[in-house]
Amino acid sequence: MRDVQSDIDIRNIEIDKVGVKNLRYPIVLSDKAHQEQHTVARINMYVNLPHHFRGTHMSRFIELLNRFRREIAVTNIGAILREMKKRLNAESAHLEIEFPYFIEKTAPISKAKALMEYKCRFVGSFTDKIRLFMGASVPVQTVCPCSKEIASEGAHNQRGIIDVFVAFRGFLWLEDLIALIEECASSQVYSLLKREDEKFITENAYKNPTFVEDVARNVALKLNRQENISWYSVEVESFESIHNHDAYAAIEKK
Repeated sequence: MRDVQSDIDIRNIEIDKVGVKNLRYPIVLSDKAHQEQHTVARINMYVNLPHHFRGTHMSRFIELLNRFRREIAVTNIGAILREMKKRLNAESAHLEIEFPYFIEKTAPISKAKALMEYKCRFVGSFTDKIRLFMGASVPVQTVCPCSKEIASEGAHNQRGIIDVFVAFRGFLWLEDLIALIEECASSQVYSLLKREDEKFITENAYKNPTFVEDVARNVALKLNRQENISWYSVEVESFESIHNHDAYAAIEKK
């Protein structure tokens, strides 16, 4: 049967990335507390396409993913990228994996336990060397310092989200990255709280007011102290409760 993808293309234009996008797929991840965790990921897989080929072989991406489906973790993304380059005869390979990740959190006073969801991602690329990135979106609470200063009673507070993306050496647990981020706002967010927990969190958040600028700098300071993190980007968005806009701050390590 004729292999149309391998036809010679005379337009002389190389394609930087070609492949499959938004593929939903069950995966198994390493879990710090429970060894492994099953989740469903949204996966993008690309390679470059030389100018003389008309197309790539899309089915090979799925075949390769199926081979690694129970072994997708930080530790073997490099192996997946190498196999992509080899299998598709490419000079560069790219892999993007985004997934919900669940961590059991304990309420501060009642000690009630429940699962908390975080949106996480792994991104890898391989041209001359393997480049690996990890990201997490972490919900937090912020209390406005300005509101606290000018109001005789209370201060406006709201949920926010901290998006962190890092390049690292060696190994890094998602749980450790998330725990680091959660310490940087007025308060953490929990999925299950009793009344005594709500009292504790409300009062302690009030004692620790933070602008989005404060949160972004707090995260950057903590990441700067991590010897295995070589680069990062931090984005903080506060979903303002009394304004018709959100507040935003971003820092990238140069």
